[in-house]
Amino acid sequence: MSLRRSKSPIVMTLFAILLVLAIDQAKPLPAVRVGELLRGYGALLEARFNAGEAHQGLAAWLLGVAAPAVVVLVAQAVLLYLGADLLTLALSVGVLYLTMGFRQFSHYFTDIHLALRMGELDRARHLLGEWRGQPAEQLGSGEVARLAIEQALTCSHRHVFAPLFWFVLLGPAGALLYRLALAFDRQWSERRDAEFGSFGAFAAQAFAALDWLPVRATALAFAIVGDFEDAIYCWRNQAQRWPEPSAGILLASGAGALGVRLGMPLRTDGDTADRPELGVGDDADADFMQSTIGLVWRTLVLGLLLLALLWIASWA
Repeated sequence: MSLRRSKSPIVMTLFAILLVLAIDQAKPLPAVRVGELLRGYGALLEARFNAGEAHQGLAAWLLGVAAPAVVVLVAQAVLLYLGADLLTLALSVGVLYLTMGFRQFSHYFTDIHLALRMGELDRARHLLGEWRGQPAEQLGSGEVARLAIEQALTCSHRHVFAPLFWFVLLGPAGALLYRLALAFDRQWSERRDAEFGSFGAFAAQAFAALDWLPVRATALAFAIVGDFEDAIYCWRNQAQRWPEPSAGILLASGAGALGVRLGMPLRTDGDTADRPELGVGDDADADFMQSTIGLVWRTLVLGLLLLALLWIASWA
């Protein structure tokens, strides 16, 4: 029996996700290489379109993000119409493998966790600085653990849960749309130099729109698989204090679910970076890093179980 004829496209979606997770564990894509390719792609579009105007950024975004997603969407529709289930599955697996992945970031978290366990603070600082792209030489072990947990929660959403959210809704085109929008937001929206102008304004707006629902779904999932009451409390009362609204929702819910305190001031280059406090409970340490791994995996299992239940319901 073909996958398409097995009653519901949910089974193909679920099978593709499981297959990609297995491939990612066995043969993860190198994050550095992926980042270089995306930066080169964005730089090419910027060189062709950017003269400092917002409408030029819109045109570049439509060509660089929307157009590839539409191409994949059309290809998927044609394959489904022709009943080419194996080719449809191959397309889904290929695109999802390129757009998501635990292992693109988890090795940093695992190595930092191990370094703190072994008392190798200098190594943990070096790894954290390399991961975040910011100096970490003055941080204590608790601050290293705190920032690593924040980075892991953010990366798990942006590289796993959000791409999967859009994959479930729109198929491989949805995952590609989100991943490219994320890359262009990182590359363009934070530029403040005069020559760049307002070219990145639309990239920021588009990513915020695409991430609005997924970030809330991830935050809710953190609450369900963690301490629900504290997660919802922190989400409602602390998230708005964070400079980046979507990240505030994610980190506040994750901190409450874990029972750990995130945010808070940091020592950087002889100065103190003022950051609001998120979460309730104890200070971050290596034990909470282990708890973070469990929270992320439970969230993934919850999503897979929901898909499986939808599949079962379709048969009923």
